[in-house]
Amino acid sequence: MTNYTSPSSPSRLFPGPGPSPSPRPRYDAGPAERLARSASARRGVHTEAAGVPAQLADRARHGGFAVDRVPLDALDGWSFAPRTGNLVHSSGRFFSVEGLRADIEDTEGGGWQQPVIRQPEVGILGLLAKELDGVLHFLMQAKMEPGNPGLVQLSPTVQATRSNYTQVHRGAGVPYLEYFTDRARGRVLTDTLQSEQGSWFFHKSNRNMVVETRAEVPLLDGFLWLTLSQLNELLHVDNIVNMDSRSVLACLPFEDDDPTAVHTDTALLSWIAEQRSHHGLRSELMPLASVSGWTRDEWSIAHHDDRYFRVVGVSVRGGNREVSRWTQPLFAPVGTGVVAFLVRRFGGVVHVLARAGAEAGLLGTVELGPTVQCTPENYAHLPPDRQPPFLDAVLSAPAADIRYEAILSEEGGRFLHACGRYLIVDAPARTAPDLPPDGFVWVSVGQLTSLARHSRYLNVQARTLLACLRAAYQKNRDHSI
Repeated sequence: MTNYTSPSSPSRLFPGPGPSPSPRPRYDAGPAERLARSASARRGVHTEAAGVPAQLADRARHGGFAVDRVPLDALDGWSFAPRTGNLVHSSGRFFSVEGLRADIEDTEGGGWQQPVIRQPEVGILGLLAKELDGVLHFLMQAKMEPGNPGLVQLSPTVQATRSNYTQVHRGAGVPYLEYFTDRARGRVLTDTLQSEQGSWFFHKSNRNMVVETRAEVPLLDGFLWLTLSQLNELLHVDNIVNMDSRSVLACLPFEDDDPTAVHTDTALLSWIAEQRSHHGLRSELMPLASVSGWTRDEWSIAHHDDRYFRVVGVSVRGGNREVSRWTQPLFAPVGTGVVAFLVRRFGGVVHVLARAGAEAGLLGTVELGPTVQCTPENYAHLPPDRQPPFLDAVLSAPAADIRYEAILSEEGGRFLHACGRYLIVDAPARTAPDLPPDGFVWVSVGQLTSLARHSRYLNVQARTLLACLRAAYQKNRDHSI
């Protein structure tokens, strides 16, 4: 077993006077082997994954939870700032709804304005791992979020903004937080800053962490230990594994089964850098009251054509949450999204067709995203040549070519029933050519895994699909996705 001794604070990574540290291998191969064992362990200390959806539904029924729509002016502690019209909390913390102006270089009328969530805090999405009966398990939380379909889904061990875990709300503390703030309590398997939805957030990042402990961990109500195999099984069920869990699972340090790809890693990184340097999208915050094309009434802020999303208010009774009652705004998308990877094999190696997606709210503007990432209703009024590339190929794919499909919701703490149809689709060469259009690139699953271990290379939808790819890989015993 690898030594778990680690510094108790970041500064101790670079010790002062004293014995010189001894060099060690830069890459730790141990976790990959144990992750692979966990991914094949269909039974764990929580014996059957099949019973988890019913347990979550039962918790939702009997947990004392309720979510009701309320007028925006009825939000307790929230108000529209007199000068800007921004929707802000009285504490000055949590988040605010502001305006965003986006412009595309060298085009006339190529920009737009919209409401956006500004949340400058970096939250923690943390999974606690521990070997139980010789198999690596992950501590999942049956967590209620007001925007979740079904209310209760499987979240990471810790899913908290800085305002929450510093208890700005004056509620209860966040269970198990100490494993992610005190390095002496465990061994870090992965730790990276990742973006959230660049269409709805402005420069939002969360710390995605997996920490392994050897200590005894008290099992609190609402938490359960699951193997990776069990989590992969649950990823095939609609709206069970929440967005934050999927994001963290995607960042796990799996070993690359096949280190070959149609592009070298250097060539791929160069292509991404080129896309970032030529994207031509500029964005900045603006007062919400000045945003054009959107109208505020008693119940919502909505687009003139009733597309994209609405900003709405909810009153929440949270049962066993840190705070039992609160109100807040949520973004409510109009329509169900389609999020898909087209997949091909080159020399037997599985590749996905990724797109360099420019989103106005991303810190670096461009990250690798799915082949298709859109809400079709938003494009229904446009002619075929202005539809998103490859959308028709995904929607018309024969059932035999669909390797994965599930309805998965986005983060329920900010979005109300924001669901996407997530798909992995085998594509013939005539549909997804060897030389794809500008802005698209073939990336192996191993390269996706490597990029997910670094900050801001894969957007949140691509990270979900990476977790789903692994789930599909496990389900197909012949290793064909």
